[in-house]
Amino acid sequence: MELKKINDQVSVSPQIAIEDLAAIKEAGFKTIINNRPDGEAPDQPMSAEVKAAALAQGLKFVEIPMGREGVSPEMIAQTREVFADGEPVLAYCRSGTRSTTLWALSQAGNLPAQDIISAAANAGYDVSHLAGHLSE
Repeated sequence: MELKKINDQVSVSPQIAIEDLAAIKEAGFKTIINNRPDGEAPDQPMSAEVKAAALAQGLKFVEIPMGREGVSPEMIAQTREVFADGEPVLAYCRSGTRSTTLWALSQAGNLPAQDIISAAANAGYDVSHLAGHLSE
């Protein structure tokens, strides 16, 4: 499991395994966001399986899958809502890029665009192409 810290509340990760959930909880996360649609890869665990195991660990689990159709205003609103409580969140997808993108877009209007871009870059993700959307 490869966690990449965006800020004190949010980290992102490539696909997690059910076996990772105890370590995720031990790391202090309270909520997991799955940004990966089921069926992208044959070795990918189904979201329902990860959700059941996460709930058994006492973690919240939110599904906001982002597929080929891209980002919708509803996805951004859902993501913003998850982060609103201030609890530590781990978001994952195939590589962490979609999770970082949704985090970045959910912060538009809350943080300066350059701060969002810098936080993502410090975690290893380039969201500079979103600068116009982050200034809204």
